[in-house]
Amino acid sequence: MSLPLLPSPAAGPTAARRAALARRIRLLVAATITYNVVEAVVAITAGRAASSTALIGFGLDSIIEVASAAAVAWQFAGRDPEARERTALRIIAVSFFALAAYVGFDSIRALLGQGEAGHSSVGVVLAVVSLVVMPGLSHAQRRAGRELGSRTAVADSKQTLLCTYLSAVLLAGLLLNSHFGWSWADPVAALVIAAVAVKEGRDAWRGDACCAPASATSAACEDGCCSGSA
Repeated sequence: MSLPLLPSPAAGPTAARRAALARRIRLLVAATITYNVVEAVVAITAGRAASSTALIGFGLDSIIEVASAAAVAWQFAGRDPEARERTALRIIAVSFFALAAYVGFDSIRALLGQGEAGHSSVGVVLAVVSLVVMPGLSHAQRRAGRELGSRTAVADSKQTLLCTYLSAVLLAGLLLNSHFGWSWADPVAALVIAAVAVKEGRDAWRGDACCAPASATSAACEDGCCSGSA
């Protein structure tokens, strides 16, 4: 099946190259879904055990990443994937906003003294593993999506990259709480997750994604798409 392409003044990839990139994206989406299902179960279970808002928020973000990848798969399964692109982006955006609302509310509740997070060795290990796994998946999908000019593929890769940043925030919050007894570090880390989710949701809603084909590199670099995405 073909992926939606955006018009470009430069020549796009050949039909054979598009087919190869389409297969690559489908495999990356499947890998992302599989990993995030496991990540969500582990994070939410460990978060509930430790009363960690940050861990629960991280797990919910993993569920949203699954929804994002599923939206991409749904789009590409249709006869006219381009017609489904805006709907897929809106699904991704609404998922981000829902995450931000839940995590933001729970974080403020925790900061007001209604619940204090405990230590979670499982959470620390999970954050470290995600810091290792997610950057590679994100880089591969973003590169393929940019070459194809697919907004949804690039938006989904940004979802995956967000997981990397959130893993670092989560790890910092868990370690500060565990080693220094700074219980406020956990909800503060969760608030950072919520803030980033709002930004990414807004970008997805507006369709902001670096999706210029690789053959149009100079045009892409004019709006910052080249930075950290190639």
